[in-house]
Formats: sequence, structure tokens, C-alpha cells
Amino acid sequence: MPGMAGAGVSRRTLLRGAGLGAIALAAGCTGFATTGNGGMIFLSTQFRPVDEAERFRSLLGRTVSGVSYVTIEDGPFAGQVRSQVDAGSTQMGLLGGLHGDLAPLAGDYLEDLTDLLADLGERGWPAEYLELAKAGTDRTWYIPWANASYVLAAHTDALEHLPPGADPESLTYDQFLDWAIAARRANGNRPMLGLPAGPEGLLHRFTQGYLLPSFTGGQMTTFRSPEAVTAWEYLRELWANCNPASTTYDFMQEPLETGEVRMAWDHVVRLVEAPEREPRNWRMLPAPRGPHGLGYMAVVAGLAIPKNGTDPELARRTIDALSRPRTQIELLRSNSFFPAVEAEIPADLPPAVRLEADAVTKQQEAPDAILSLPPVGLGTREGEVSKVFQDSFRSIVLDGADIRSTLDAQARVLQGVLSDLKVPCWAPDPAADQCEVA
Repeated sequence: MPGMAGAGVSRRTLLRGAGLGAIALAAGCTGFATTGNGGMIFLSTQFRPVDEAERFRSLLGRTVSGVSYVTIEDGPFAGQVRSQVDAGSTQMGLLGGLHGDLAPLAGDYLEDLTDLLADLGERGWPAEYLELAKAGTDRTWYIPWANASYVLAAHTDALEHLPPGADPESLTYDQFLDWAIAARRANGNRPMLGLPAGPEGLLHRFTQGYLLPSFTGGQMTTFRSPEAVTAWEYLRELWANCNPASTTYDFMQEPLETGEVRMAWDHVVRLVEAPEREPRNWRMLPAPRGPHGLGYMAVVAGLAIPKNGTDPELARRTIDALSRPRTQIELLRSNSFFPAVEAEIPADLPPAVRLEADAVTKQQEAPDAILSLPPVGLGTREGEVSKVFQDSFRSIVLDGADIRSTLDAQARVLQGVLSDLKVPCWAPDPAADQCEVA
């Protein structure tokens, strides 16, 4: 097992280096020997950065024995599973991935886990997660494992500039904009808001899972609607009150820690280090809400068993162990992924994780919440869909291009990918045999 990365290595460097093991693995179906750990292979798209993978391996080692955790990029994951199962030489025993990684493999490439779900008993999985695990069928193809989301982080310096009467835990997008404007003006016209628009930033998830669902009620089926035009007009205004260096920000915890910005939106894992030194001076907040409600993206991870896996019984025992409340809380402590089962959040969590847990819960339980998922069933072409949102942002917000013509052009690109793959829509868009951009 490789050693822990040194404290002086940035998370940005870790993220870039984490794909090396996946590259070795994806080089061929016999690449598993590169792990050097022995035991049943647990192939996963999750916790790829070196420090996250090491923390999870430590947790796994305390939970079960005889399991070797190997990470792989999202793109080659499905191809690796399909090629091995089709060849009749499956060399892995357990799979971990997001809903979008696992759902396309349901049926032909995954074992039916309906009986295992029943054996595990009432552990309090949300009904919507169990429905997702069926992948549109009447069988269960994976067991919900953990979830993560994206929230707002704000320092007390920024909270001073909230609009009068605004509840920071129940903001509208208009109030969020007013807050950013007031904070900028009070800070000598220097913006206090930052967004992750760097090369490895996740701003496209903001437009996919937060902005568009909140303004339009959908993601793909409303991509070029009049309401979508309004949403992009809003983002232009918000960006005008963002730190211009946001185009370089990948992990928002870094500029938050240095004080370059005092309020930001990002994935919970990419925010958690900012409040560590002074947790009392920080708040983690639910996302704002728009005309259709509070759009938020849930990153739902699951555990599945491939067809003809190497050790089905050990795989089932591992799923049982990893889906127990105690183990799920350990995962929250170590990697900031939240329990998928009913589990009491302990008071002694690291302060930053506790702050995030409260914000994520408020987001999920909001009466007008609109659940969004990352793209499903796109495999290696998911990057093309992400690029549509990235290119739309670049053209509309950074370059000032006409919104309507930009959305029309990008909708054609988007529809081309969806038509080639013939995939159904994913939440929050309504179910359909083939997703159509409207």
C-alpha cells in the first residue's frame, strides 16, 4: 500500500496524481496485479485522490479483511466491467461507483441484489435512493452506499453583509446576489464571493444541478427554455460580483483559507479544510432557491457485485459491513461522504464536517427541494456533456455572447450525444425512453 502523501502536497496535486493507479489498471484486463495487496478486488470510481484513497483503505481494513481497494476513472470504469464480464473472466468481486456509473450496467453486468437488500433489514435508506438502485426495473442492482452534495460556505466577515431580513439558511437567488453585491461594496469594491471555475473546478455542476433546476425545474429538457435564458442572465450578474481569480479556482477551500474570498459554493469535500482552524467563524449553508424551488445535486454512491465476481460471499459481507450506521459515520469522519442509511450524526465530528452535515440535511429536507443527479449512462462521453455547460459558461458569462443563440448551438451538441447513446433522462427531468433537449 502506498504511503500517505506529505502534508506539503496540495489537494490539486493529489487529484492530478490519483489517476496513475487507474491508468495502470485500465491498461488491460490483467492489470490488477499492480495493486500489490492481494485479496478480492474492490474496483471503485470513488476516493481517487491519494489521501482520500488511503483513508478509505484504512477504514476498509478495520472493517473487513481480504479486500483490496482499487480506484479507476469514471470513463473507463464501465468498459472495464463489460469487457471482463463479456470475456467470462471477471477479476473483481465488488464495485463502487456513483448511480451514473452503476445504473447502465444493471441487468447484464451486475448481480441482482434484491435478496441482499431484504436480508440487510430496515436501515433507513431514503426511498428515492432505493428507487434509483432499481435502475428503472423491479430489481435492486446496487446497495446505496453514501452520498455527498454541494453547499455554500461563508465566513463571519461575509455574513455581516447579508440583506436585511434575509435568513442565510433559506436564501433566494435574488438575496444571494444582493449579498454578493453588498459584500463587494463593503470590501472596497473587491468581491468576496468565489466560484470554482478553474480547469478542474466543478462550476458546471452548479449550472447542471443547482441553477437550472431552481430556475427551470429541469436540466436537459429545459436547457434552452426562456427560463434557462433568465438563469444565465442571473449568472452573468452573479459573476460580475465574483473574484476574477475564480477562473483559476479548482478547490474553493484554498482561496477561502487564504482570505482571497469569504463566501463560496463547492462540493463538500472541496470545502472541508477551510473552517478547520477557526470553525466558530464559519457557516455552511444550503444552496439558494429559485422560482421552481431549491435545486440541489445529490452525488449518490452505491455498491454492486459484478456478474461472475471472484468472491460473491465476501462481497456481500463487505456490503453489509459498509452499510452499517457505525461504518457510515466512520466514512463521514474520514472522507466527508454522508450516510446513505439512517444514522445519528454524532456531536464529536470534526467541526467542519458537522457544519456540512447540517447544511446538507437542510438542503435535502427543504419542502421545495428539487433533487438532481449527475449525468447517467454517458460513460466516456460524460465529459462531452460537461463541456457543453463549461462552454456555455465561457461564451455567455466570460465572453458576453448572446444567450439565446449560444443555448441553441449548445443544445444541438448536447442532443447529438444523447441521441447517439439513446439514454433516458435523469433527475430532475421526467423519465423518458430517450432524453430530448428542449
